[in-house]
Amino acid sequence: MTLNFKKYAEKAERMVEELAIQLGIPDRRDTAGRILRSVLHALRNRISLEESFQLMAQLPMALKSVYVEGWRPSKQQKTVRTIPGFIKEVMKEDGKPGRHDFSTLKDGENAIRAVFKVLENHVSEGEINHIRNAMPEELKDLW
Repeated sequence: MTLNFKKYAEKAERMVEELAIQLGIPDRRDTAGRILRSVLHALRNRISLEESFQLMAQLPMALKSVYVEGWRPSKQQKTVRTIPGFIKEVMKEDGKPGRHDFSTLKDGENAIRAVFKVLENHVSEGEINHIRNAMPEELKDLW
């Protein structure tokens, strides 16, 4: 079996480009990439290990590595139950650049919704429904 890393990178790049367009920043893929990473990490910290593996199975290989970067699966998942709490988790995951990527909670919410929209375009409806159903009621509204 030959590994075509260029193909895997291209799929991930298309998702980042799609997100940049969703965010209205088509010329700032670096920002879109940081936002995608931040939301994936906050989501990963919120869902079960089983759901994480099912989601990862549908991500391009390059995004799988982004998803697992710094992950400690043995740590208990976060119990964030509100939209503002989840947005703050995303902002925390964004780290130092977060001060530039998200000016307000509304910016964070818009970014999360954009990432979820892109995920809906690339992950099966069944898996999206599993993740959504595993989230607290208020967080389901982000989808």
